[in-house]
Amino acid sequence: MAQRVTFRRRNPYNTRSNKIKVVKTPGGILRAQHVKKLASRPKCGDCGIALPGVSTLRPRQYATVSKTHKTVSRVYGGSRCANCVKERIVRAFLIEEQKIVKKVVKEQTAAAQKAEKKGKKN
Repeated sequence: MAQRVTFRRRNPYNTRSNKIKVVKTPGGILRAQHVKKLASRPKCGDCGIALPGVSTLRPRQYATVSKTHKTVSRVYGGSRCANCVKERIVRAFLIEEQKIVKKVVKEQTAAAQKAEKKGKKN
């Protein structure tokens, strides 16, 4: 006769947090062992790819591991991937360049208008 699984359920519903795995004990009894949910890798906030170098854990477990498991030694270390950080730096640089160019053009047009006014007066 087939052995039956001995249940010690948390609740009677087949929810995601109530999954079981059948395990044979050393005494030869089949028991239901509760399986924890799988951890997903932390993702980049900008592009959504998994962050390399950061541990894959359930949210509460990040509190018990050291900082070296949660971050990478870079700007935005445990939050953004290297490509997105590079992109941000380049974008910030280009925006600053654009501002400088705008300012220079404005000064040149102002100087040209001033010279034009002087030319008309003489």
